[in-house]
Amino acid sequence: MTWSGPAYSLLPGDPASPVLLHVPHSARAVPGDVRAGIVLDDAGLERELDHITDAHTAELAERAAELARATPWRFVNRLSRLVVDPERFPDEREEMAAVGMGAVYTRTTHRGELRAADTDPEPLLERYFRPYARAMTEAVADRLAATGQAVIIDVHSYPSAPLPYELHAGGPRPPVCLGTDPFHTPPRLTGAGREAFAPCGGTGLDSPFAGTYVPLDFYGTDARVCALMVEIRRDTYMAEPGGAAGPGLEQVATALATLVDAVSQTPRRDA
Repeated sequence: MTWSGPAYSLLPGDPASPVLLHVPHSARAVPGDVRAGIVLDDAGLERELDHITDAHTAELAERAAELARATPWRFVNRLSRLVVDPERFPDEREEMAAVGMGAVYTRTTHRGELRAADTDPEPLLERYFRPYARAMTEAVADRLAATGQAVIIDVHSYPSAPLPYELHAGGPRPPVCLGTDPFHTPPRLTGAGREAFAPCGGTGLDSPFAGTYVPLDFYGTDARVCALMVEIRRDTYMAEPGGAAGPGLEQVATALATLVDAVSQTPRRDA
């Protein structure tokens, strides 16, 4: 799927809500000039998109926003993570660079070639990664200015069986994995996540994916910014690898709305 529209959207919520649902990996769109740098044929690219896309997570966030008592704000990536991955570090801090999946991917989920190994990432970083980061930073700053806090809920999904690119595939794969950060994820936020998603089959922490997304301007320095990553195992709500959503999506959306309601007043980092 090619794309000529905006690279991302900020969808307003209740002015008094501190919650920002971040949906970075739901899209399949690849601009034509970016597609030209991908070595896969069209069928191969569609297969890769099936595996790498967090399918239906934008729909999930939209439904949760409809169900929540106070509508959260939503920041939604409209381009595939094969263009750039806005959640990766753009430098040597990124551990996924070891498998060719830093901010600009050169390898596929099955460790095949996606782009030439000597691809210069800078043009894509400048065109897509940095504007996205600035816009997300501004969205968080706006919630801080309006409410005195920001609660980022990072909405993802992951496959029921490990893919070859995963660096930490040996651990549990619960129905819902909650990714945490020692600075930005207060105990109350983790507890609210566990409680909200308990009806979905249970939760685990930081396995198979760990951490959560916070814009670098706030990362590790501003305790008013809280964050939790929600990774939903795909077989609980859709046909894998890239098929249709099923009835489980409504249950997960209800749980996400419950989490939004519970953390809309999330206080201090140490609470």
